[in-house]
Amino acid sequence: MKNLLYKKSTFFLLGLIGLFFTACKKDVTPYHDYVNTQQTFNGSAMDYLKAQPKGTFDSLLLALDRYPFLKDSLTNQKVTLFAPVNKNFEAAEKYLNLVRKNQGKAPVYLSNADPLQLAVMLCKYIIRGDRTTDAYINNADGMLLKNIVIDYQMHVKYVKLSSAGYVGGGPASLNFSDTYGSIFSNTWVTTTTNAVNIKTNNAIINILTPIHNFGFDEFTYRLNN
Repeated sequence: MKNLLYKKSTFFLLGLIGLFFTACKKDVTPYHDYVNTQQTFNGSAMDYLKAQPKGTFDSLLLALDRYPFLKDSLTNQKVTLFAPVNKNFEAAEKYLNLVRKNQGKAPVYLSNADPLQLAVMLCKYIIRGDRTTDAYINNADGMLLKNIVIDYQMHVKYVKLSSAGYVGGGPASLNFSDTYGSIFSNTWVTTTTNAVNIKTNNAIINILTPIHNFGFDEFTYRLNN
């Protein structure tokens, strides 16, 4: 199933990357936890990412800078961004390069990673349409939603966290899953959010937990070539 989805993703993105691919610098920024301090931002999703403190979205911005068509979507299109923070990239990159070191291969960074494979993974985090948690709250089983460019289906489910010993009495959160084209949830890779419903002029941004590995466990699979 993964190989089939990989081939479809490759087909759709190859032309775009050929048109829009640009170079970028090596990722050397520090990593720290994201703390949400505002729910509304007067600007685009790209503007919001750039406005956050150093060490928050540097890696995401570095990766996006290689793909003008993705930057355009986050500037001008109605989308929902499940935004990975620096730590999400750090964990994935660290494991990839540990594997490559053991294999006698040179390290790979966001600046020199295979452009097609990196683009496929980035697209998974950008969903068509700007939806707040209200869009999911009445769907007990969650919703299948298509991401941009390749129309790959991701799954989003509304959950209430526990608070002060009361189950479901805490803040709202979202489970965000890569389904790999399967209807069986036990085969999905799922992460969750640290902050939700950040409204920009063109998008809704949800911030992922720092323990998520960017790429939904495919970072090494796709980039260790």
